[in-house]
Amino acid sequence: MSSAMQHNKSLARFTVPGMGSDHCAGIVKTSLNRLGGIGEITTNIAAHRVEAHYDANVLTLAQLRGAIEKAGYDVASATNFGSGKKVQLIVPGMGSDHCAGIVRESLQRLQGIEDIETSIASHKVYVTVNDGGPDAEQLKQAVEKAGYDVVQLSAADNDESDQDIEIEQAYLTQAHKRLWIASVPTTLIMLLMVPHMFWQPIPGYLAIVAVLAFPVVFLFGGAATHKSTWRSLTNGTFNMDVLISLGSIPPYIIGLAGFFYSMTSFMEMAATIMTFHLLGRFLEAKAKGRASQAIRKLLTMGAKTARIERDGAELEIPVKELKPGDVMLIRPGDKVPTDGEVLDGESHLDESIATGESVPVFKAAGDTVIGATINKEGRLRVKVTKVGADTFLSQVIKLVEQAQGSRVPIQEFADRMTGRFVPIVLFISLGSLIVWLLADDSLRPMLEWGAGFLPWVDPTASTTVLAILSAIAVLVIACPCALGLATPTALMVGSGIGAERGILIRSGEAIQTFKDIKVIVLDKTGTITRGEPKLTELTTADGVTEQQLLQWAATVENASEHPIARAIVEGARERNVTPGEVTEFRSTGARGVSGMVAGAFVLIGNRKLLDEEGVTGLQALDQALDELEGRGRTAVLVAVDGKACGVVAVADTIKQESVAAIRGMHELGLHVVMITGDNERAARAVANEVGIDEVQAGVLPAGKVDAVRELQKKYGNYVAMVGDGINDAPALKQANVGIAIGAGADVAIEAADVTLVRGELTGVVDAMHLSKATFNKIVQNLIWASAYNIAAIPIAAIGLLHPMIGVVAMTASSLSVIGNSLLLKQQFKRKIMS
Repeated sequence: MSSAMQHNKSLARFTVPGMGSDHCAGIVKTSLNRLGGIGEITTNIAAHRVEAHYDANVLTLAQLRGAIEKAGYDVASATNFGSGKKVQLIVPGMGSDHCAGIVRESLQRLQGIEDIETSIASHKVYVTVNDGGPDAEQLKQAVEKAGYDVVQLSAADNDESDQDIEIEQAYLTQAHKRLWIASVPTTLIMLLMVPHMFWQPIPGYLAIVAVLAFPVVFLFGGAATHKSTWRSLTNGTFNMDVLISLGSIPPYIIGLAGFFYSMTSFMEMAATIMTFHLLGRFLEAKAKGRASQAIRKLLTMGAKTARIERDGAELEIPVKELKPGDVMLIRPGDKVPTDGEVLDGESHLDESIATGESVPVFKAAGDTVIGATINKEGRLRVKVTKVGADTFLSQVIKLVEQAQGSRVPIQEFADRMTGRFVPIVLFISLGSLIVWLLADDSLRPMLEWGAGFLPWVDPTASTTVLAILSAIAVLVIACPCALGLATPTALMVGSGIGAERGILIRSGEAIQTFKDIKVIVLDKTGTITRGEPKLTELTTADGVTEQQLLQWAATVENASEHPIARAIVEGARERNVTPGEVTEFRSTGARGVSGMVAGAFVLIGNRKLLDEEGVTGLQALDQALDELEGRGRTAVLVAVDGKACGVVAVADTIKQESVAAIRGMHELGLHVVMITGDNERAARAVANEVGIDEVQAGVLPAGKVDAVRELQKKYGNYVAMVGDGINDAPALKQANVGIAIGAGADVAIEAADVTLVRGELTGVVDAMHLSKATFNKIVQNLIWASAYNIAAIPIAAIGLLHPMIGVVAMTASSLSVIGNSLLLKQQFKRKIMS
């Protein structure tokens, strides 16, 4: 890449509603790559989105948009990230394409305009302006000079999630409208055709059919398809619309010959093919909408307004206007507008949207809250900490979109097929036409055999008719859409299921790799354990009660900030023991603490410290001390006025679900390894309690990467790593699949392939089941789509498949792939419940 490319790189994002499969995405990429100055291009079938890095010194957004349109696809929206700003104008009087053209023409006279988009439905104009270009007021004046009022002008939000929903809905509405416009005349044609062919010839039948079929094939129904075909052909790329145009226009034109010669009319077939094509487009759009409903559900979950404190008053403002530091007032029943920290108040929040957990979570001062969660009963004052794209909800949407738009290695097979598919189909169709014209006698016996059980086969038809029918049947049956939809639809459904259960899978590659994992590596602290010490056991000397021991220990430790001290104090309070007053407090570093409590000298520390201070009675506590340390506890001795009084034990407690999670991993045949920086004794104690197979203790962060590498050498590239801290990030990246506990550090989540939002280790087992189920769906879809095309094309070529039956089968093939993907939800539920 040139230095210019490096220093002037911009990112353009396009919404391309017609890009419904990987075949379409490949055509778009090919067209864009022909431009000089193009960098990386990514496509997301689920979001109908294309992102292209380009050199702003060489190309403009308009040129990129033109390349996509030349490939045969309309662009619903275009956004530039880097070389300019985007301004939105609302123009109520702009009610038609003619009006929009006038507005665009007026704006294009200004210098520094990068791109202009218009939306007739929403009366909006989006103008991308280069640095140094016209300001907002100049844009407004240009529109007003064209004769149109501007009622609102604002900076367009680069986060186009809401706009994407509008575009998807508009595309579905448009597909529905085209279908109904085409269905009416096509239905009339069918109603006339049946009596004309079987009972009574209808006077002027051919003229009636020609008039009814014309708008279906060329105007309201087929215009967009033929426009796409023309762009694709002139651009040297071949999209699916090429096959539909060739399957509908020639039959209509050939049918016109019936006005001059006595021959079979093909115009009915032309209208039917186009109508079924439009039906397929509508049903696919609707079914894909169901498959991607997880994203739309997430996008609509957020609150629209927020109640805040400002200058001593309460105000209600749009959520988009919130800023970090604002104080939000959240009443019972309200949605939390954005991520924040509770300043005061107590309540339970329904966080099911974020974690999948239905039980409300208690929140008080100091706790964090997530935007779009629901406040159940108390009143909270919350300080805003994150807004816009930085919020948890936005990050979840980003991760789900990444997964839905990602590539699965197995998809490369389908890509190679679909990339060459249309030219091959055109060649087979032409070959079928020629062979029938030249070798009619050799093929007719096959038709005579097929006529016995296929009612649409007519072995008595003329050679020309049979040649045309077979050629058109090949064109309309050979749709690679099913092959192109096989992976994206399964990923859409799988990632949506994961999002609902708090499992965020970042990439399709991880889904394919996950199924082969043999070893699962677990960090200890924060993954298997809670990551915070808790008071666990008390052992007292003769004549001392547990309450007395805890009172002395908590009173002295209350003056310390050490994590162990905090655990002892919190444990005492949980047992209704309140720390008293301590004087002459003294800390001896890592060895212990001391102080005067109610006139008595209390010393707390390790065995060595108490030996040095001449404490008596320690031998009576040695057995208890050794037993506690052998179980991985951190044990401290307590002495009062030189006499040992007992042992207080603290430990990082094991998460409740860890044992069940590791048992589930064993059931999946996984070898479970724990790698931790803790000492061998503590690590072994935890491993024995939860049932871990192998322990590597005393491993530093850099050593975790080496440990993962060694496991990869031993077991092959089938190692997954689960972690939650910053120190886990390098190992997560090294592993073949990195899994981050969602409650952990942001850098760990960023390095991982899978994020468990709920923070529970059982999510690893669910994630593996989901990955396997999703990959199995992808394989099933690819097998079905491939087998369909391999079987259907030869049948069509020899004349056993009528074009009208073919177009129905083509639509059914795509819908079956989508339907099979949608079954994933029920199958996954049954799997995790079994």
